[in-house]
Amino acid sequence: MATTNKFISADEHVQEHPQVWTKRLSRATWGERIPHVARNSDGVERWIVDGRAIDLGGVADCGAAMAERTKNPQRWAEVPAAVYDPKERLKAMDEAGIDYAVLYPTVAGVGGQSFGRIEDPELELACVQAYNDWLLEEWGGASKRFIPQCITPLYPIDAVVKEIRRCVANGHRGVIYPSIPMELREVPHINDSIYDSIWAACQELAVPICFHAGASSKIQIPAYEGYSPTLAAAVQSITRPASSVSVLVNLLISKILMRYPKLKVVLAESGLGWGAYLLEYTDFQATGDQLPQNGYDLMPSELFKRQCYLVGWYDKASLRVRRYVGTENILWSSQFPQATSTWPKTKEAVARSFDGVDEGDKQKILWENAAKLYKIEINR
Repeated sequence: MATTNKFISADEHVQEHPQVWTKRLSRATWGERIPHVARNSDGVERWIVDGRAIDLGGVADCGAAMAERTKNPQRWAEVPAAVYDPKERLKAMDEAGIDYAVLYPTVAGVGGQSFGRIEDPELELACVQAYNDWLLEEWGGASKRFIPQCITPLYPIDAVVKEIRRCVANGHRGVIYPSIPMELREVPHINDSIYDSIWAACQELAVPICFHAGASSKIQIPAYEGYSPTLAAAVQSITRPASSVSVLVNLLISKILMRYPKLKVVLAESGLGWGAYLLEYTDFQATGDQLPQNGYDLMPSELFKRQCYLVGWYDKASLRVRRYVGTENILWSSQFPQATSTWPKTKEAVARSFDGVDEGDKQKILWENAAKLYKIEINR
C-alpha cells in the first residue's frame, strides 16, 4: 500500500484578537461588558468578559509558540502572529505537515464556557454570534484548510438549536458545547431530556457535538498553591485530558447515544490510553443482566465505537488502544498553540507515535476519520 503524509489536526485553537467583539457589538448598548482586553496598573493585560476577568493566565494561551512554553504572554504585543493571524497560521501548519485544522476557541472558552457564565441571555447570544461570524469571515474566509466549529449559547435550548442551524447553514462543520453546563449556571443536568433537541439537531445536520477537555473546572483538582509555575502547569496539563473520563462515563450511561444512534461525539484533547481501560471496565460493570434490566441494548464499548471519538497528539497508537478504542474512533492533533502541543516538532512526534503502526491504521487516524466526520474532500 502506498504511504501518505496527509494529516488533519482535529484540535487546534484560534486566538481571538482584541477587536473580535469590540468591532461587532454595540458599545452604546453593552459598554464595558463587551469582551475586551484591559490593562492593569502594572501593565499586565487581561481579557474581560461581562465585567469579569476570564481564567486564562495571560492575554493569550499559546505556550507552544513562546520562548518559554510554561509562560503565556501578558501583553497583546507579545502574542506571536501565528496564534491569531490566519495567514501566519498556515505557515505554521506547513511546518508541522498539517493539511487541515479543526478549530476551537480560546477566549470564548475551549468549550464555550466563558459565555456560558453570562447571566444576560441577550449579551450571551451577541458574544456567541460575534465569535461564530468572525471565525467564518477571518479564518474560514482565509483558507479552506481551516475547519470552523461554532459555539452556542448555554440556554435556553431553543436559542442553542437556532444558533446551531444558523451556523451550519453558513458553513460551520461542528458544534462545541460545555460538557457540564449545570456547572456554569442554574440549568438542568446534561442528561435531562430538555437537551434532546440539541442532539437531534446535530444528528439531523450530520455535524459532531464536541466536548473539549478543560471546559469544566469542577472535575479537575486544582494545582497545589505551593507548586512552582512549571509544576502547576504540568498538573493542569495532565488533569485536563483526564477530566474527560467522567464526561465519557456519563455519556455512555446516559442513553443519549441510544436515543440518537447517528449522533457523533468528539472528546477533544482527551488522549487515548485511558480510553482502553475505561471501555474495558465499563463493559465489565455492565455484564450480567444489568443492561437488559435497565433498557440498554448495546454494551458501552459498542455505543462508543458506533458514535464517539477520542483525540490523541502525544500518545503511542498501540495495538491495545486501537483494539479497545477502535482505529475508526481515533482522531489526531498537534494541539497548537497550547503549551502541550507537539509543535514545532509535530512531524517527529507523529513518526514516534506511529512507529510500527500499519499504514492502513495510520491513514485512518491521521486523516481518513476526520475527513469523513467533517466532510473534508481530499485528493488521494
